[in-house]
Amino acid sequence: MNPQDVEQLARKLREGDRRALARAITLVESSRADHRQSALSLLTSIMPYTGSSFRIGISGVPGVGKSTFIEAFGLHVLEQGRRVAVLTIDPSSPVTGGAILGDKTRMQDLARREDAFIRPSATGGVLGGVNRRTRDALLLCEAAGFDLILVETVGIGQSETAAARMTDMFMLLLLPGSGDDLQGIKRGVTELADIIIINKADGELRFAAEHTAADYRHALQLLKPRTADWTVVANTVSAVEGLGIEEVWSTVQRYRDIIRHSDILSMRRGQQARAWLWEEVSDLLLGRMRQSPDLARCVDRLENDVVGLKIPATVAAEKLIDLFMNAEVP
Repeated sequence: MNPQDVEQLARKLREGDRRALARAITLVESSRADHRQSALSLLTSIMPYTGSSFRIGISGVPGVGKSTFIEAFGLHVLEQGRRVAVLTIDPSSPVTGGAILGDKTRMQDLARREDAFIRPSATGGVLGGVNRRTRDALLLCEAAGFDLILVETVGIGQSETAAARMTDMFMLLLLPGSGDDLQGIKRGVTELADIIIINKADGELRFAAEHTAADYRHALQLLKPRTADWTVVANTVSAVEGLGIEEVWSTVQRYRDIIRHSDILSMRRGQQARAWLWEEVSDLLLGRMRQSPDLARCVDRLENDVVGLKIPATVAAEKLIDLFMNAEVP
């Protein structure tokens, strides 16, 4: 894209054009070198228009009903006059490497609304339940004027902490009965939750859901919440019947007010931006090392030495770094 095209895309994006937003996310997710330069220009131009949205990460085991909950929750928020963007992280297709798009097909009512935007992206092999460019997509959604941005992770369990490191609030969805022996109370994803939601609290599972919520409320007293002046809440919800959704929204608003008025929000976002910087540096260095012709001549030999237990991996890594630095610095 030439500079004029990037400028036009940024303008349409700021006007809330959903097609422009979709194109912008495609651009920042592209691995092509020429696209990358255009993406960097686009991100730089929209930065003054970011920062006003509220970001929520949502995780939970497969089958907990994340998509059903997000649709019910998103529709409720739209009724309050807000605009909602949903970034869903789908498993990568084993054939094309792209997103399988399952989540978008399960949120058809929300996807049809003019004030909503749903974007599935593939994990691309990135651990932590998110896509490498999810943070960039967050900024683009903010520049497009969305009030609430939901980041739905793949749903693989305790390793899904990346979403909590890029959002303002972290929701953990659980199934009724999962608290019977309190296996969920572990260091990791549960400890990062600001609100725990027991979904599918309807029919025969209603009593089990209430029992699970009570177990978590009791056990959470043993854990220190990650947010000062906040007590982690455990709510029951039936996303199918729409029960408990209004209470979740009230909890979100109360939490948002607390962290905004206490400067926790600005401090947390600053810490997240710093961590993002060094993650980008690490990824870029690794990518450029792999493209270095000087390293290519040595990688196979060093890998064979490591596999053959002739030298430790620590020593081989030091040699690769030294070779790369010597090649880059005259």
